[in-house]
Amino acid sequence: MNTSVITPDPRSELRSIIERLSGQRMSRCYQCGKCTAGCPTAYAMDLTPRQVMRAIQFGLKEDLMKSRSYWMCVFCQTCTARCPQQIDIAAVMESLRLLSGLEGRMPVDREIGLFHKHFLTLVHRYGRVWEVALGGLYNLTSGHPMASVSLLPEMLSRGKLPLLPHRTENLKEIRDIFERAAEVERRAAQVGAKGVA
Repeated sequence: MNTSVITPDPRSELRSIIERLSGQRMSRCYQCGKCTAGCPTAYAMDLTPRQVMRAIQFGLKEDLMKSRSYWMCVFCQTCTARCPQQIDIAAVMESLRLLSGLEGRMPVDREIGLFHKHFLTLVHRYGRVWEVALGGLYNLTSGHPMASVSLLPEMLSRGKLPLLPHRTENLKEIRDIFERAAEVERRAAQVGAKGVA
């Protein structure tokens, strides 16, 4: 049996960058697994949230950058709420996305990136997602124009998919959130660029 030992590097470049971007201390994670146990998308991830935290502690940057896990995270905050060490694991996942962007890396799975982009575009425009447009945009740009089209008539007849978008009353507040997020990304680019360069 061939086993290899991985020793954590307390001076890991990856760990330092993620700690700066997220404001979280990776050494506080003691691998209890509560984050993974509560994660609604862990079943679809190649690395569970617990494994992502461990990979950061070990400085396994290339393994993480090749992972689809942080793109699969829906930021429901369940992991953060369950963490006995009060680590904002969702912020760590977002930091991995930021780092990926800073380094010019695209999501490993192109379709995840497309869905993410269209979802945010629609929320920015209408204040919430417009499911019909999201499905249409995603299907066209992903190269699967007829995916799930057979479900459309019944969903429309039951009123599950509105043909027209809902406009929220607080659209300005939502766009302000997007602007603040863009500012956070700009600052993260400055902080991360120091570690990435």
